[in-house]
Amino acid sequence: MTEFVPLAEPGRHFTRSRRVRLGDVDVDGVLRPDGVARYLQDVAGDDADDSVIISEDVWVVRRTALRIAPGGAWPRLGEEVSLTTWCAGTGAAWAERRTDLRVRDRLMVETVALWVPVDPTGRPLRLRPTFFEVYGEAAAGRRVSGRVTVVAPPAWSARRPWCVRRSDLDVIGHVNNAAVWCALSEVASESVRYASLVHHGPIGAQDNVEMVHEPGRVWLLVDGDVRVAGEYRVE
Repeated sequence: MTEFVPLAEPGRHFTRSRRVRLGDVDVDGVLRPDGVARYLQDVAGDDADDSVIISEDVWVVRRTALRIAPGGAWPRLGEEVSLTTWCAGTGAAWAERRTDLRVRDRLMVETVALWVPVDPTGRPLRLRPTFFEVYGEAAAGRRVSGRVTVVAPPAWSARRPWCVRRSDLDVIGHVNNAAVWCALSEVASESVRYASLVHHGPIGAQDNVEMVHEPGRVWLLVDGDVRVAGEYRVE
């Protein structure tokens, strides 16, 4: 069960604003889940830059979940979104980042993501003491699990190729987290109330990717191996 812990006032939290632009919305002018994923990456990067610990490690996302807050809604084209992010818990080699999206002080979307620091080969690293100096008070000793379970798609699920574009790749040569969210946006034709995405392995430029989906679920496979698994609920 995904937990969206509330903001703890003691400790570091960081806020930036972003206007919803044309490239972020669907045909109805509503912010897409992959647009939210880009916002989350941006505010996380801005927070790390501001905290002066970004140069120590590269961080990758292992899982992300987002939901419409009670009484909230997806932001729309032209609206100014305020994003507040903070550390909501830690494990041995990962940290949980919560981010809230507000429009005119109204809580619209809640998100939670598990971030993992990695070395140049992609292997996870233990959290450094400097991390706790900056984010430890906000985490308040809360421990979070880094465990993810692979659930293979049923044999009868719909399947089709999923093209990897050069523009989808990030600085370490893998399909970027936000680009992967586009797969969920493709199959969720109705307004999503909750969605989550788990990265079980990277997707590279030369991989032949297959998208598998059924109502409420989507997978990206490489040679039959589950690299990404997502689920969603609609209105």
